[in-house]
Amino acid sequence: MTKNLTTPKNVLAVFAHPDDMDFSSSGTIAKWAKKGSIITYLVCTDGSKGSDDPKMTSRKLSLIRKKEQLKAAKILGVKNVIFLTHKDGELVVNMKLKEDISKVIRQKKPDVVITLDPTFLYSTKRGFVNHSDHRAAGQAAIDAVFPLARDRLNFPSHEKQGLLSHKVKTLLLVAMEDPMHYEDITSTLDIKFRTLKAYTSQVTPDAAFEKRVRERCKMIGKKVGFPYAEGFKRIEFS
Repeated sequence: MTKNLTTPKNVLAVFAHPDDMDFSSSGTIAKWAKKGSIITYLVCTDGSKGSDDPKMTSRKLSLIRKKEQLKAAKILGVKNVIFLTHKDGELVVNMKLKEDISKVIRQKKPDVVITLDPTFLYSTKRGFVNHSDHRAAGQAAIDAVFPLARDRLNFPSHEKQGLLSHKVKTLLLVAMEDPMHYEDITSTLDIKFRTLKAYTSQVTPDAAFEKRVRERCKMIGKKVGFPYAEGFKRIEFS
């Protein structure tokens, strides 16, 4: 079990839909941004399917969610947001997606990559099935970190563009259950709330919603003596 990474210089967060990283990790992102980390968000899909509004269209929803993500990023202090625009609900682990992510790794040269844990399929305790896009984004990001972005002979067109291979130091996987690494977000919990309230197409930002978020962060933090925390699985590359 580990706690609180030394503030990284450069962070890349890879996830499937607008809001994924903010629900899971925005307290951590905000903490690092306040301390000077350069944060890049890489959103793999267009977010065009997540609505039960009978009047909503995929095109309209995609535009709404893009605006919500940009608003949230501004609140957090995220410097760059990149949208890959793969179709929501259809994300697959293929070489196109892996190359897309590898290219950004080589461009931004992060020392920390955060992504979603692709091994998490479902939770009987929480009555929850992990979205297939989440799993695809996480698996492709892991493969991009190791070995694809690291080894220079992968995607030779990158080198011709001046994008050299890059070795990521730390990989953090969002842990929906049973985290092994904890980040204290007590000082940035209020920023997490403000960030999540940007996603009005996805949540009702009322007192009940805030209570649910607070209680989950409190439950995670209780395991390690933090008032509020977010949990991950951590891999350090030698």
